[in-house]
Amino acid sequence: MDNRRLLLAIALSVLILVGFEWLLPKQNQQALHERAMQTTQATPSADAPHPVTDLAPPGTSPAPIPPPSHHARLPIEAPSVHGSIDLVGARLDDLLLTGYRETVRPNSPQVRVLEPADEKQPNFVQFGWSGVGAGTRVPDSSTLWTADRPRLTPAAPVTLSWDNGAGLVFQIVLSVDRDYMFTVEQRVRNTTAQPVSLYPWSRVSRGYTPQVTGGYLVHEGPIAVVDGRLEQMSYSGLKSKSAEEGGTGWSATQAAGPQSGWAGITDKYWLTAIIPDGDRPTVASYRYDASQGAGTYQVDFISPAALAVPADGTLVSAAHVFAGAKEVHVLDTYQARLHITDFWKAIDFGWFAFLTKPIFYVLDWLNTALGNFGLALMAFTLIVKTLFFPLATKQFRSMGKMKLLAPKMQAVRERHKGDPVAMNQEMMTLYKQESVNPASGCLPMLVQIPVFWCLYKDLVVTIEMRHAPFFGWIHDLSEPDPTNVFNLFGLLPFDPSALSPFLHLGVWPMVLGGTMLLMQRMNPPPPDPAQARLFQLMPLIFMFVLARQPAGLVIYYCWNNLLTVAQQWLIQRQTRLGGARQVSTVSR
Repeated sequence: MDNRRLLLAIALSVLILVGFEWLLPKQNQQALHERAMQTTQATPSADAPHPVTDLAPPGTSPAPIPPPSHHARLPIEAPSVHGSIDLVGARLDDLLLTGYRETVRPNSPQVRVLEPADEKQPNFVQFGWSGVGAGTRVPDSSTLWTADRPRLTPAAPVTLSWDNGAGLVFQIVLSVDRDYMFTVEQRVRNTTAQPVSLYPWSRVSRGYTPQVTGGYLVHEGPIAVVDGRLEQMSYSGLKSKSAEEGGTGWSATQAAGPQSGWAGITDKYWLTAIIPDGDRPTVASYRYDASQGAGTYQVDFISPAALAVPADGTLVSAAHVFAGAKEVHVLDTYQARLHITDFWKAIDFGWFAFLTKPIFYVLDWLNTALGNFGLALMAFTLIVKTLFFPLATKQFRSMGKMKLLAPKMQAVRERHKGDPVAMNQEMMTLYKQESVNPASGCLPMLVQIPVFWCLYKDLVVTIEMRHAPFFGWIHDLSEPDPTNVFNLFGLLPFDPSALSPFLHLGVWPMVLGGTMLLMQRMNPPPPDPAQARLFQLMPLIFMFVLARQPAGLVIYYCWNNLLTVAQQWLIQRQTRLGGARQVSTVSR
């Protein structure tokens, strides 16, 4: 009965952890959505167009996507990114990451985060203006801009210009740093004798639905932090919301202030986001339009009220664009330097971020010191074992006492085979007489479950673990062990997992099963025969379940089990030596 309670406690703990990550965020997102919609509806602006009427900039009709314009492109050359800007429409739509490749192979293509509108997976960033009324001519998606330099580099910003022929000169000043941040200044010079009112806007557009790779553990899709509130919506959720509300999936107003909000579209490891300057309020929104191509997702910012360009004056609106890898330290640096609110939340550390993120910092420091993330995982496990050693000592001593009580417990079960109530009462009496608490061994396990879960999250969500090698055949700790016993570890030229995902069992998962068997040998079997049979099957079950999990997690589990065995042997040896000394003292 007590072992059943122990199993139930472990199962409930796991369900609680999974529930927090899966169920509660959805409820929170709905609440944030309702508050955000109330905020947007209350935005005071008599003449402002609604910021989310369609996928075209407010106040304009949807412009057709122009044909490919490879002859009108501005190259981008920076240490971490390279690509080009389409001068037709002033789109930042061609960007590759120089430090990341699609696979672990050295000749694998570089990761692409932005792609032109005429390609298979269109994904771009665009800036523009909307005029008040029909009298102001503003640039659109077919406008050809002129660049003052032949290329954009960290040392050479570029100014794009376009004259509307009616006294307004529009400019977009672009600069890029050595990582993944672009700075954008939208300027309008008014040479007429009358003021002009405009709405500057910016948007991230994705014209396809990507394959979600992170499962429920990692958010992928539209994401925003507006007025300190994190808002996440799945692709399917955005589709349904946009259908329900006539194109509007979500919108909220970012108040002016020293901290900047941000919004964009995130993948598991990559992010494209716009960070407007915090000196003016803006309205952030995202929505879905099924009428454009294969379906288009858009995230945009627009001023809630028209901004006046004085006669013979200039209007300047500034923003930043992040397009690159979600490296933890890079996001932290941008958050501090540019005063971006909760920019680190672009990485889905989850509800236990207060523990998950510090664990990552420890792992990252250990990786720097040891030069290998696999060794860092093992060193971290050793640290955790050392910290929990007092609890483990209590656990193993309790298990040792239970092992000594096994004959007496068996006798109680035989005496009360047909009376479980009497059997449980006598068991409780026996535990009390021998000063044994059968559930005392549960506490160390429950304490370590959050650590294990946060480590799992770090392996799944952080790009620093991506393509991190170990030794031998493990070239990526964030992916499953590539070996498979069912094709004789590659000797047979076929992939059994193509038939069924359960037909994948690598070397490290098999080592894990062996370490679990070793642990079982050192522990007393459960008193209930049914539970004993279940425990005997646990190594086999865990082998197949964890075979499809990141190899780093399996290596951690193997190493943890070996340390547990060594720790238990040491404690049991100390207990036996202590008992022998007591017997020797009594005999004297």
